[in-house]
Amino acid sequence: MIKANYPIDKFKDIQTPFYYYDLDTLRTTLEEINQQAKKSDFHVHYALKANVNPSVLAVIKEAGLGADCVSGGEVEAAIKAGIAPSKVVFAGVGKADWEINLGLDNDIFCFNVESIPELEVINELAASKGKIAKIALRINPNVSAHTHHYITTGLSENKFGINMSELDQVIDLIPTLPYIKLIGIHFHIGSQITDMTSFQGLCVKVNEIQNTFLAHNVKLDHVNVGGGLGINYEHPNHFPIPDFGAYFKIFQDHLTLQPGQTLHFELGRAVVAQCGSLISRVLYVKQGTSKKFAILDAGFTELIRPALYQAYHHIENLSSELPVELYDVVGPICESSDTFAKGFSLNQTKRGDLIAIRSAGAYGEIMASQYNLRKLPIGYTSDQLRPLTPKGE
Repeated sequence: MIKANYPIDKFKDIQTPFYYYDLDTLRTTLEEINQQAKKSDFHVHYALKANVNPSVLAVIKEAGLGADCVSGGEVEAAIKAGIAPSKVVFAGVGKADWEINLGLDNDIFCFNVESIPELEVINELAASKGKIAKIALRINPNVSAHTHHYITTGLSENKFGINMSELDQVIDLIPTLPYIKLIGIHFHIGSQITDMTSFQGLCVKVNEIQNTFLAHNVKLDHVNVGGGLGINYEHPNHFPIPDFGAYFKIFQDHLTLQPGQTLHFELGRAVVAQCGSLISRVLYVKQGTSKKFAILDAGFTELIRPALYQAYHHIENLSSELPVELYDVVGPICESSDTFAKGFSLNQTKRGDLIAIRSAGAYGEIMASQYNLRKLPIGYTSDQLRPLTPKGE
């Protein structure tokens, strides 16, 4: 069984559970993103909702990515990390007044606006500051992402975005709002998308929607197609980096940009998921009537995805090379849903073994809670645990 290369000797001295981020994997991922994106002069914003660990954000900022934010707190985190406000986009179906004012005060690149009432509020708040708010319209293209229904965002019954039936009304309204400047259109159809035909379908819709704006003599500076590219959760050791080349080529081949338009992306999971693991210890191995339970000191308070989305994560016993056995891998939380996997093959496991739950760099640490009054997990990076080179060597 192939396992990731972890500094296990360092892990033994750290209180579990904790998150571990391999920054070498992150840097390699970012290099591939930049290499593939620059072929078509695409602009990539990192979706902070996936992970805001300061060390992770620092590496992403060094790589030159912009920021995609969905809260005022994320806008603050992006700016604190050194990402230029001119590269910050701010989406979200329910932006509070203070969050909008924060974006206005920092002159962010644009607000991705999701409703007519939001347009009117942004115009009012911008007027009070004597500013012009740059906005893109988040349009709901009614394209299926073929993914879990909790992370599908582009269908007509979802709460996100402006529906196609409202588009003419919105286009007519914008000229009446003097403190609004329309600079683009925005889309996001879902997350963990592995079927590339979904993105091809999005391109077809975007082309149609562009024609609607052209029919109204409205020129747009940019198109933002969101993110959603999935990763390989089953085989993180074999496929640590998504196929960004194939992903960007879909848009290069099927999306028709107008002269001078730029194309923007908002990648989150695909950037950080594979660099992160949740490291836990086995508290007990319990023999049930017909199965064994490996009871960990991590639970859904540290990683909620399996409980919330029935999501799969590859799991490795870092302490054992013994033959594999089947275990239900569970946590200590007083809920039956606190289960990471059922009937999972692990090297023979005992109390004290170190367990790695893989591909947890996205929507892991950031979604942790203190349910049952548990402590929030700490995140460590490979740079922090890397041995220091003595001076002179």
